[in-house]
Amino acid sequence: MNSKPAGSYDAPEGVDVRGRYDDEFSEILTRDALDFVARLQREFREQIRHSMDCRREAQRRYDAGELPGFDPATRLIREGDWVCAPVPPPIANRMVEITGPVERKMVINALNSGAKVFMADFEDALSPSWENLMRGHVNLRDAVNGTIRFEDRERNRVYKLNHNTAKLFVRPRGWHLPEAHVLVDGGPVAGCLFDFGLYFFHNYAAFRSNQGQGYGPFFYLPKMEHSREARIWNDVFNRAEQWAAIPSGSIRATVLIETLPAAFQMNEILYELRPHSAGLNCGRWDYIFSYVKTLRAHPDRLLPDRVSVTMTQPFMRSYSDLLIFTCHRRGVHAMGGMAAQIPIRGDADAHASAVDAVRRDKLREVQAGHDGTWAAHPGLIADISKVFSAGLSERDNLIGAVAREDAAGIGEDDLLERPRGKRTMEGLRLNTRVGIQYMAAWLAGAGSVPLYNLMEDAATAEISRVQNWQWIRYGAELDGQAVKVTVTPELFGRVVEEEMGRIEREVGGEKFRRGMYGEACSVFVRQCTSPELDDFLTLDAYNRIVVHHPGAEARL
Repeated sequence: MNSKPAGSYDAPEGVDVRGRYDDEFSEILTRDALDFVARLQREFREQIRHSMDCRREAQRRYDAGELPGFDPATRLIREGDWVCAPVPPPIANRMVEITGPVERKMVINALNSGAKVFMADFEDALSPSWENLMRGHVNLRDAVNGTIRFEDRERNRVYKLNHNTAKLFVRPRGWHLPEAHVLVDGGPVAGCLFDFGLYFFHNYAAFRSNQGQGYGPFFYLPKMEHSREARIWNDVFNRAEQWAAIPSGSIRATVLIETLPAAFQMNEILYELRPHSAGLNCGRWDYIFSYVKTLRAHPDRLLPDRVSVTMTQPFMRSYSDLLIFTCHRRGVHAMGGMAAQIPIRGDADAHASAVDAVRRDKLREVQAGHDGTWAAHPGLIADISKVFSAGLSERDNLIGAVAREDAAGIGEDDLLERPRGKRTMEGLRLNTRVGIQYMAAWLAGAGSVPLYNLMEDAATAEISRVQNWQWIRYGAELDGQAVKVTVTPELFGRVVEEEMGRIEREVGGEKFRRGMYGEACSVFVRQCTSPELDDFLTLDAYNRIVVHHPGAEARL
């Protein structure tokens, strides 16, 4: 028998759990589950490290003036006639998917929402505190088992699952994020392996016997930049299937194409994942962020106001069209992106305008050939479903029906075309307000926040940050002024001061004083004015929410 001190986790040799002990968490962090995660970490950590080194080397080339492009070495993959494994029947129809954090009430409402898929998010919609992560795993275990309940005492209401629910997909964190509360052989475990490993270990059997109908579990994979990263995931899936003694290809995953380098690697990513692929998704908000980050040393690539960077921009439309062509050629789903609008209460005209904008965006997607799309809020699912149901014409998807051969000739220049539009003082102000308020919410534990009638997550906050940095770094001129205004650190400082005052007026003095707005402002301003652009806002801020127990906060 293994003995362990009271109030501590039963960890195998070489594993150190430094997060707060909780009896409920210990049901997830069992010795066997931690051993499974540790095995994955030990087998794949060097490959992950190499891939991150390759990312940095590629960025050094872009900073030296090179532009991303198609890899000549993988031309035969792009031109070959191969296809991915057939689409599993339980996820053939994915016309509307809803996303959200792994918070208990959200999980229940999303599964009951009427969407075809719920993507439970450990990534951009979640602030990855120890409490959020571990409660999320408890919630997903209970959801897969069908026992999840939530009692809202204020409303005197109990939430539980309906008979028919959305199919559950899980999005782990990206390769770049560590899980600093769990060490394997003295180093933090990769956040993605922690998220994937615990969820798979506890849920693969139950999921396959009910929701998956003999398939699964199902995943979304974020933030990839190269097919070598997809190859690691494919190997992780193979190892997990071997360990669980389930058929090869049981696990299926949709990859979010949300980085500029990955747009040139769509075929290669699908090729590496072909026994496990469930298609690609247009992660439009992160893609805009990545466009700036990747081309940060190119002053001729300044973005206009973020409200102008829509899917009608030529470089965004090319990316979407190429994704549809690539996916349908390879026999998998081409998923559309997120329209960030949410229902607006108390203003019928504004609400009608928001819903109309969503309908038009989704009509564009289905007419282009997307097989499904994302909803930011349950209140929009019915309207989106009507649009996509009509566009699908009683089919489950458009694979085999819409080839988009016209997109076969999309080239490097199309994907890199310079964005068009104005840069304005209001754009600078909105970026600053949104970035600070999102960061304050994130530091306080909320990763998905409604602001100004849009749902903001880490991706949209990143756009605000890198756009501000880009405008300051290159002294962008703002349009629409009686006199042209150049963005300088001094101008930005005045904008920050004024917008902090506006935020205090909007949220109220008491909430402002109790909140983390001051710390959020410090983080956001430092990131916007740094001489070098940091890769991720949340990677820097993560150190502020790491708490090691027993003891005080740790800064790693």
